[in-house]
Formats: sequence, structure tokens, C-alpha cells
Amino acid sequence: MLVKKNYSWIWIAVDRHGKRHFDFVCRDRSTDTGLKLWEKLENVDISQFCSDNWKSYKEFLPAVKHVITKAETFTVEGYNCRIRHYLARFGLCYTKAVHMVEKSLTLLFLKLNNELNISEMINKPIII
Repeated sequence: MLVKKNYSWIWIAVDRHGKRHFDFVCRDRSTDTGLKLWEKLENVDISQFCSDNWKSYKEFLPAVKHVITKAETFTVEGYNCRIRHYLARFGLCYTKAVHMVEKSLTLLFLKLNNELNISEMINKPIII
């Protein structure tokens, strides 16, 4: 019996110097997914993109601004570590519903960027 896994990758855009999250997309590792993130960043002034050598990046990142090196991806790797630390759903037992993953990440990134004050949210509905 063949069991098809429902893998979802998280593409994260972060400010390496300011240690802030810009945006993210949850889907597969295709160029189409990368383009979805790229479209979300179109109004952000970005001088340089640092990434590993994943083939999809070459399809949409401007070559003159793209630095390919794992040595410069430490900020996004730090975010990946924080995601696994704070959100149990990224451990062995988690929901595979993409919309739930996106809602969890949105709340975490707002908190990590100091844009979410939990004490102000008591008795207020959360609209995401």
C-alpha cells in the first residue's frame, strides 16, 4: 500500500539585520510557491537576498541581488528553530491543515516581531 505524504514547506522572508519576519508562504518547494512569497514582498525595499542553492530561487530572485551561501542564512535558520520550539504542531504530532499552520505561524511571527500584545487581546476576538 502506497501512502502519499502531505508535505508542506514554509518559505520565510526575514530581515537578517533587524531580525524581523517579513512574510511567509506554506506550500510545496516549487517555483510557483516561491513566486507567491516574492509577490508578497514586492513593496519591500530589499537590497540583498541570501539563500541556499535551491534551484527555484534562480527563477525569481534578481541575480545581481542574490547571494548563494549557507553562511548568511543564520537568521532564517534561527526562525526555523524558534518555530519548532514554540509550536508543538511542528513536532511529530501536528495537524496537516495548511490553514491551521498558517494561523499558528502568523500569531508566532506577530509575537516575535513585538507586534502582538497578548494582554491587550484578552476578551477580544482574533481575526486572521
